[in-house]
Parts: sequence; C-alpha cells; structure tokens
Amino acid sequence: MVDFLVHRDGDHVGVAVRDIKKNEHVSGKTVDGQFSYELDAVQDIPLGHKIALRDIQKGEKIIEYGEIIGVATDNIAKGAHVHVHNIRSLRWG
Repeated sequence: MVDFLVHRDGDHVGVAVRDIKKNEHVSGKTVDGQFSYELDAVQDIPLGHKIALRDIQKGEKIIEYGEIIGVATDNIAKGAHVHVHNIRSLRWG
C-alpha cells in the first residue's frame, strides 16, 4: 500500500493519498514506480497535502514536480506537513 506519491525522484515533498496520522510509518513511491520511500510522519498530513521527504532548512527552495515551487519559511523536519504555514510561493513574489 502506498501512503504518498512523489512526482519525480529528487523532489523534496510527496503528496498524501490518504489521511496520514502523526507517528505513522508510511511509504511512498514515484508516480512512475521506479523509486520507493519510507519515513515516519511527525505530524498529521491531510489527504492531498504535502509531506517532507527530508529535512528542509528555512530559506531553502522546495522542489516538487522537479521544479522549484517555493521557499521554506521555517525549518521543516522530514515527515512534517508542508503547506502555507511553512512555505511561500515564489511565483507571486
């Protein structure tokens, strides 16, 4: 069973395909099925929201779809919820 999907290997985040609860050990894979991931959720991750695949430092650019989607506004731990509270889009300045 897959708990989250990753658009491309090298992305910093995956997308939950179900509600994930804090402290769950979860697994994911790239959409092409070539790469697999295992990690522990450190926060609840709602369906359709992002989960950090590795530690992300404040100010670091965040990669999804193989593209920069924003910048971390705080340190984000591996397995944490990644959303508007800790990422800012670079698209609109």
